[in-house]
Amino acid sequence: MPDTSVLPFDRPRPIDPPPAYAELRRTAPVTRVLTPEGAPAWLVTSYDAAVRVLTDARFGVTPPTGRDPGNETLFQDGEPHARLRRLVAKAFTPRRIAALRPGVEAAAAERVAAMAAAGPPADLMADLAAPLSLAVIGDLLGVPAAARDRLRGAAEPALTEGTPQAWGAFIGYAGELIAAKRAELGDDPLSALIAVHDADDGRLTDGELSAMAMTLAGSGYLSTANTICTGAILLLDSGRLAEYAAAPERAAAVTEELLRRLAGTTGEVMPRWAAADAEVGGVRIAAGDMVLVRLEAAHHDPDRFGDPARLDPDRAPADHIAFGRGPHHCLGAALARTEVTAALRALAAGLPGLRLAVPVTGIPWVSGFIDSGPSRVPVAW
Repeated sequence: MPDTSVLPFDRPRPIDPPPAYAELRRTAPVTRVLTPEGAPAWLVTSYDAAVRVLTDARFGVTPPTGRDPGNETLFQDGEPHARLRRLVAKAFTPRRIAALRPGVEAAAAERVAAMAAAGPPADLMADLAAPLSLAVIGDLLGVPAAARDRLRGAAEPALTEGTPQAWGAFIGYAGELIAAKRAELGDDPLSALIAVHDADDGRLTDGELSAMAMTLAGSGYLSTANTICTGAILLLDSGRLAEYAAAPERAAAVTEELLRRLAGTTGEVMPRWAAADAEVGGVRIAAGDMVLVRLEAAHHDPDRFGDPARLDPDRAPADHIAFGRGPHHCLGAALARTEVTAALRALAAGLPGLRLAVPVTGIPWVSGFIDSGPSRVPVAW
């Protein structure tokens, strides 16, 4: 490897990590790199070093200088971030998320049944993953089915293009939605977020509510759709999809192993910034330095996962860090697990002869502003 590598590294197949990760993990698990924009950063490729950075309070998601005092999102550190998480947790209770499961499973089964009725070929992104994820986000935000085309039209450009105009349009849409909800609260998580109040933490402001709506749309729509598709690609490529139908009691374990195997494929955790000098993996990281944790590399660390490229549902699920770890652990982890499991179980049960219609290397892959993933997944049966 050169003294300073430039990201991104080449990868032979979109669902496999770059081979360069293995060499770096062996020789320099914390090493200097340049981002695609030319900025210097530390790249972390070993499991232990990744966990250390994600859980050490000295590494935050905002740079030590130039913090935005008007930041109303979860992408901040310390007490402002902790306050938001406490308020959001009051609305996104395990009971409320569990109540969404029957609807998610029914929607997944309905989409697969429609695919079977229409006959091959099909596109897993357009025919299953995207509409299922949109339906779930619509339920979270309390958007009626008839109005979800507008939700998609506002969310997709913001999440894929990331232009100021696209974000502005999405913020405007979120503001209208929140105003309508304030006038008539419903039985949905967004209404619960609006109504939640704490004697110490107060209420979420309109700006914070808009930011949460955008976070829900980003993580719950695009990211989940990409995870469903990449999970299906890996299972079909390895001949393992049938396990979801043959042993439904093991579905959760298969999902956890998929999350380990594919974490980072469609998107990595946000960059971290050292707020103070720290040592990770024997390397001194100075205050102000950017640190890039690569879950995709950490989850292929042979010191933690034997034969890491192999799908093994019997691995200890608690070992993976697909949803991060520490203060910024993903709040939507439970719902994402529910969606991925429901979609893949529906495919295994409803289309037992499903196969990829093109080689994995022939699946078109796009890199968006927030996430990356397949634009189409052609299948037949």
